[in-house]
Amino acid sequence: MGKVKRKEIPSVEDMFDFSNKAVIVTGAGRGIGAGIAIRFAEAGAHIVVNYRTNEASANEVAEKIKTMGKKAILIRADVSRHNDVESLVKDAVKTFGRIDILINNAGTYPLSALLEMSEDEWNLVINTNLRSVHLCTQAVARQMINQKHEGAIINIASIEGENPAPQHSHYNAAKGGVLMYTRASAQELGKYNIRVNAVSPGLIWKEGLEKAWPDGVRRYLKTVPLKRLGYPDDVADTCLFLASPASRWITGVNLRVDGGMITSTGY
Repeated sequence: MGKVKRKEIPSVEDMFDFSNKAVIVTGAGRGIGAGIAIRFAEAGAHIVVNYRTNEASANEVAEKIKTMGKKAILIRADVSRHNDVESLVKDAVKTFGRIDILINNAGTYPLSALLEMSEDEWNLVINTNLRSVHLCTQAVARQMINQKHEGAIINIASIEGENPAPQHSHYNAAKGGVLMYTRASAQELGKYNIRVNAVSPGLIWKEGLEKAWPDGVRRYLKTVPLKRLGYPDDVADTCLFLASPASRWITGVNLRVDGGMITSTGY
């Protein structure tokens, strides 16, 4: 066999330098999405801050990125709708000339008992959490292929995709679908040098969580091996790794960011 040709390996110092990379983060107006957008900007990237409803919050994220000397554009789009996604990608390319990284983060997380769940409730969760991943991946992958340059796609899944929670059958199903879709798209897009991976967060802190769900927070902290909740930066730094050359031979994987919760004994 002939010697396998190796790409030039960046230095450790340059490994997480995303200078001038164009990154789309869906659902970037708050929470995990905002944390990811800001963290990539800190690493040098220019950001497409996507939102659907909360323009004020998304604008705060974009303005913070601009104070770092990086470019940020605000794009309203319902990423569960084909036409909105096509417009999102078109506007991103018009501004930055390319797309290097896609973070499929947009999602919704309502509670609904299986026997009482309406069809509308089911459709909302499946469309927002799963259909959006397909539409954005398809549109961005086509753009990356046209660019003839490597790309990275990262899907924000959940530990509930492997370990279901009560009153979340729609969400559990959607996130389980995201995990398999990640593997399937990695298989098909690898020949174009596009890597696709997933990140599965556990319970991530947000303002007011302890008051809104005190019992859930208490139970999580009692069980999780690392004895704390997660933060958006914990998820964001995992995304940085998966988008960087440090993970250049990794595709189709799911990295859990849950403080070890998935290891807890079930009996």
